[in-house]
Amino acid sequence: MTTNDSGSAPKPPAKDPWDLPDVSGLTVGVLGGTGPQGRGLAYRFARAGQKVVIGSRAADRAETAAAELGHGVEGADNAECARRSDIVIVAVPWDGHAKTLESLREELAGKLVVDCVNPLGFDKKGAYALKPEEGSAAEQAAALLPDSRVTAAFHHLSAVLLQDETIEEIDTDVMVLGEARADTDTVQALAGCVPGMRGVFAGRLRNAHQVESLVANLISVNRRYKAHAGLRTTDV
Repeated sequence: MTTNDSGSAPKPPAKDPWDLPDVSGLTVGVLGGTGPQGRGLAYRFARAGQKVVIGSRAADRAETAAAELGHGVEGADNAECARRSDIVIVAVPWDGHAKTLESLREELAGKLVVDCVNPLGFDKKGAYALKPEEGSAAEQAAALLPDSRVTAAFHHLSAVLLQDETIEEIDTDVMVLGEARADTDTVQALAGCVPGMRGVFAGRLRNAHQVESLVANLISVNRRYKAHAGLRTTDV
C-alpha cells in the first residue's frame, strides 16, 4: 500500500530559501541612529527606498542627523521611533543596550526587533569579545523584550563604507539569526534591498554570540590591512 493509499497527505515541497517577502512598504526604525553604525544603516536603507526613522535619546539630535542624511529620513526620540516603525534595528552602544531596551519594552511590543550590537572590550592588545550573562546581546534583547520578535543581523558591516556616498554597492553578506522563519526571512529581505548586500540565515539566537564576537576578528583584520572588511559565505 502506498502512502497516498493509506490516506496520508503528500508532503509539500520544501520552501525555496531565497523566496523572501516584499518589505518595500515597511518602515525601518534605527535606535542609535545618530551613531556611526546607525547612521550608515539608515542611509543605506533610505537610499534603497525604504521609509526610515532614526531614534536618539534627544529628538532634536535625531532630527538634525536625519536632515543631514536626506533621502526622506526622519528623526524622533527613541520611543517615538519605536512606535512609528515596523522593523526596529538596535544599533546603540553595548554599555547602554540593556537600559535602552528596558525603557522601550512597551513601545517595542509586537515589533520585529533586529539587534546588531556587538559586546566588545578593548585593551592594549586590541578588541576582544565579551560574553553577556544571557549569552549574547541578541539573547539579552530577547530576555528584556518578551513581547517582541527578536532577531540578530547587520553585525559585520563597516560604518565607514555604509556612510560613503560614493560607494554604490556594499559587497557583503549579512548573517541573520532568529527563532521564527517568517522573521528571519523578513530581515534577509531587508538586507537584500541594499545593492551588493545579501541576507543569509545563520541559525537561532543561541548562536548569536559567535556572530557578534567575530567583529573583534574583523577589527584586527582592518587594522593590519588598512581595510573595511566584511564577510561572504561561499557555495550558498
